[in-house]
Amino acid sequence: MLQQKKKKAKKVMEVVNTLHMNIGDGESSYATNSLLQEIVIRQAFPVLQHAIIDIMNHDLFFDHCFKIADLGCSSSKNTLLVVSNIIDTVIEVCEETNRKPSQFQVCLNDLFGNDFNTLFKSLPDFYAKLEKKKGENSGSCFVSAIPGSFYGRLFPNQSLHIIHSSYSIHWLSQVPEGLKNNLLNIYMAKSSPPNVFQEYGKQFKSDFMKFLQLRSEEIVCGGHMVLTLVGRSVADPTSNDGCCLLQLHAQSLLDMVKEGLVQESDINSFNVPLYHPCEDEVRNIIHTEGSFSLESLTTFQVNWDPQDKDYKNLKDPNETISRTHGENTAKVVRAFTEPLLTSHFGKSIIDGVFKKYEKHVAQHLTNNKTKFFSIVISLAKR
Repeated sequence: MLQQKKKKAKKVMEVVNTLHMNIGDGESSYATNSLLQEIVIRQAFPVLQHAIIDIMNHDLFFDHCFKIADLGCSSSKNTLLVVSNIIDTVIEVCEETNRKPSQFQVCLNDLFGNDFNTLFKSLPDFYAKLEKKKGENSGSCFVSAIPGSFYGRLFPNQSLHIIHSSYSIHWLSQVPEGLKNNLLNIYMAKSSPPNVFQEYGKQFKSDFMKFLQLRSEEIVCGGHMVLTLVGRSVADPTSNDGCCLLQLHAQSLLDMVKEGLVQESDINSFNVPLYHPCEDEVRNIIHTEGSFSLESLTTFQVNWDPQDKDYKNLKDPNETISRTHGENTAKVVRAFTEPLLTSHFGKSIIDGVFKKYEKHVAQHLTNNKTKFFSIVISLAKR
């Protein structure tokens, strides 16, 4: 039993220490390649605004300070885009109801490897814009960083009014157990044995249950959470929007095996700690855990290539355009998978594997315009 606990703790620490977006502002950084996430955040804004208005209508301010947490905040402009939108909404409601704007306490959370330094450097400009836009009505805003896993406690009891998270909680606390037979795959795939899908689903259920239970202790009664995650449109985990993106990644690594640049055993020992649930899974876990009422669940789709404005499900005869879609998608995926790949396979293969990945994605998108399936849930603390 002790050995099992030590093994589990090791797997958790591996994820905590290696899971983060590409740092800095270079060509492969998350900051440069986060348009997809920006599009998702903007599409979810109406749900977030509705949740804020509901909080204010129930007069849930404690000491006139509106307390916000953004979990899995990363370090691009998207982080402060979310914060700005929340503050703008609160101030607008205050103006409409002749109330004095509150103070704001903003807690930005991510794992220890997150590029907090880049995020902090953007704060002076954020404060200046806030003061210029709202003047005396801006209130006082205090921003701090809370590094750590959101699968553990982060905040004092009943200390938050709203929790936001976008494209983060589909990341698992650890690689699921029992995946040794998931050979030549790095995630769930059409060729994966049935137990692989079961173990991934079981790990997500365990993690999401824990996430909800922990946040229920940290948020005030009547407070809200707005969570956006990548899911899948159908129950079948082998659907294209469920596993195809990383299946193409595995094919790219297998190409490297043929060239003698990657060991097959290294692929067999690598699985991505990620899960894309379907709507029913999300609903059932929320209902079973019981701390929150599900105020709304909405879905929308976003192109793999966020720069592709003509994303029709038709065969694309233009090879140059198809190649561009592959390159753009590969940049998006590289920004959030490179640290994991580097920690397992080493730095030397990264450029090569993503060149091959571009080609596989381009070929797939020529015939099938697969999209990211996003699930947005708004929860109220009971």
